[in-house]
Amino acid sequence: MVDKTLQFLEFPRRDPEKGSVAERIKAFREIYAPYDADGAAQQAGRCLSCGNPFCEWKCPVHNFIPNWLRLISEGKLFEAAELSHRTNSLPEVCGRICPQDRLCEGACTLNDGLGAVTIGSIEKYITDEAIAQGWRPDMAGVRPTGKRVAIVGAGPAGLGCADILVRNGVAPVVYDRYRRIGGLLTFGIPPFKLEKQVVEMRRELMQGMGVEFRLGVEIGKDLSFEQLLAEYDAVFLGMGTYNYVKGGFPGEDLPGVHEALPYLIANIDRELGLPGADERFIDLGGKRVVVLGGGDTGMDCNRTAIRQGAQAVVCTYRRDEPNMPGSRRDYKNSVEEGVEFLFNRQPVEIIGKQRVEGVKIVQTRLGPPGPRGRRLTENVPGSEEIIAADAVIVAFGFQPSPPDWFERHGIALHPDGRVRVSGSSSRPFATTHPKVYAGGDMVRGSDLVVTAVFEGREAARGILDYLGVS
Repeated sequence: MVDKTLQFLEFPRRDPEKGSVAERIKAFREIYAPYDADGAAQQAGRCLSCGNPFCEWKCPVHNFIPNWLRLISEGKLFEAAELSHRTNSLPEVCGRICPQDRLCEGACTLNDGLGAVTIGSIEKYITDEAIAQGWRPDMAGVRPTGKRVAIVGAGPAGLGCADILVRNGVAPVVYDRYRRIGGLLTFGIPPFKLEKQVVEMRRELMQGMGVEFRLGVEIGKDLSFEQLLAEYDAVFLGMGTYNYVKGGFPGEDLPGVHEALPYLIANIDRELGLPGADERFIDLGGKRVVVLGGGDTGMDCNRTAIRQGAQAVVCTYRRDEPNMPGSRRDYKNSVEEGVEFLFNRQPVEIIGKQRVEGVKIVQTRLGPPGPRGRRLTENVPGSEEIIAADAVIVAFGFQPSPPDWFERHGIALHPDGRVRVSGSSSRPFATTHPKVYAGGDMVRGSDLVVTAVFEGREAARGILDYLGVS
């Protein structure tokens, strides 16, 4: 019999099975198979139950990771699901798309050559399997307070906020301009990382908890913000960031240059069969594609273009591989699927007469640290070269896109367009309007899904305090 404290020696780290490259690049389906109960229990049993769980501290929502790993190793699935949901409103999503290598698994004590515990895959297994077996959130002890809160945005921050409110007897009504919940979970992240049925199942769970969704409604256009303030006891804003960052170099306006987000959204719309999707679809099949940017969005564009049948996909990034911000898992999968990476390359011009013909890049080297401590890049003189391209995708990140009605209602912004919120422990994430709270990317700037979930949940606690029901 294996000593539980030494199980990490008996059983090596084993990630879920992954589809072959030849098969997975033909379809927009998730590439990882799920664990079965025995596999999940075995891998969870590798946890050392550290006295000071670094994985838990590194997790932005501070999941009770060793605790639910122990429950899974003991076969207590429903108990693990309840515990997982005490800290995270979207565990099945975060298990799929969080960069665990930089967060919980990166901090795992076993991540020193023995192989970190497969925390993300087990987190995904817990909710997926529990739901399949009939588990639903326990709302038996919740008592209605008669309070109602409007939530603008059905993305991770809005869903996190709604989850905490409804569990405390406050009725959340979630508005979103799209016809489906999830925000970029649905319309930005490709299905090969997050199949959309996962998000739809979360919608069913939340509706069963008492969350109301009013979709296809754009605040400020279909319904005024004044009406929300009049009808609800408080309002939460979780509207994300959608303005893409431009490179500021010649040729960005040439035909064949695409913004990352509209490209990804158009592809997902087509996969979902939404009305008008074929007209919006950007087909890069047979083209030589250059993706500019080494973040998670750039990785999504790389792998989407491969699945569309691009002739070749080259991804450029201005720093070296260790400094690339994108998920290491997605980088590895991109390489496996045929993407070529050019590191230490800075685009300076998109070449073409009537449309894109290539990208002029220059080699870079790391210079002295900038204001935030990260080393800046310097161009190497005389190192210019041109990469032939039929299409270019710009994936430099996103900036806030605050609507004009913010100013009319005294919702103050930082100079870069992010919403200003309170850092007070008594009123976390309160805006400069006494009745309005905000969280997620529109407050922090473009960031991880899990940090948006955390901020939505924390803002909900501030709202509960404001409403006098905490």
